[in-house]
Amino acid sequence: MPTARKSLGQHFLHDPRILGRIADAVGIEAGDTVLEIGPGLGGLTRELLARATRVVAIEKDRALWLGLRDQFPALQLIGGDALQMDWHALVGTGRFRVAGNIPYNITSPLLEQALLPPRPAVIVFLVQQEVADRVAARSGGPDYGALSIGIQSVARVERLFPVPAGAFRPRPSVDSAVLRLTPLEASLVSDAESAGFRRFVVGLFGFRRKQLARGLRELTGLSPAAVSTWLAALGLESTLRPQEIDPGTFARLFRARPAAAR
Repeated sequence: MPTARKSLGQHFLHDPRILGRIADAVGIEAGDTVLEIGPGLGGLTRELLARATRVVAIEKDRALWLGLRDQFPALQLIGGDALQMDWHALVGTGRFRVAGNIPYNITSPLLEQALLPPRPAVIVFLVQQEVADRVAARSGGPDYGALSIGIQSVARVERLFPVPAGAFRPRPSVDSAVLRLTPLEASLVSDAESAGFRRFVVGLFGFRRKQLARGLRELTGLSPAAVSTWLAALGLESTLRPQEIDPGTFARLFRARPAAAR
């Protein structure tokens, strides 16, 4: 068995029951293409191929390519860094789904790339439990933040089930959880607005300990009167804090910002 490479964040899931549950969660239908990120030793790949007519897999570790090709002649294996590739070009036209046991050290950028338009029908990732908690968090909770809002503004989030550290080889230092993201039919912000919305949310969470009016003043440079007018138009209390504002309200706040703050 190939040795896991710490530099690539490799922890191979070996429990067949859990691998089957993850593949079932992808919800594969006739005609779907599944894009797997980081097949590793092929545990999840085997389950995906049992359910899908076409699986495309991106694997960065050259040491694993030969084993994957030998095990799965039907697999369309792509060597390289998933963060440097155009996933849509790899899967082609038609409906596709994304799945993977992804490295902890690049989880956020992989989530971001998976949600680039045109979005897949569903994304199922096995991630660090702490990340799953943050992605699925609701406003007002301790785990809620910019990551929660960024993903929930474009997808419905389900934290499906935990996966203990003992199910992996080598064993990681933390537990994991399976996330399912289903892109919304109508995102809270348009694709054209998404970059600006992300900057706005991240910027405001830089003042998460401050009241909303103060944070907006410091973020935008607007006067107290201008910020008060902005909040009053939306019926928002100036004493709220960023972590108390749900994604939909964040989107309304962003869209209603004065011209001087754009």
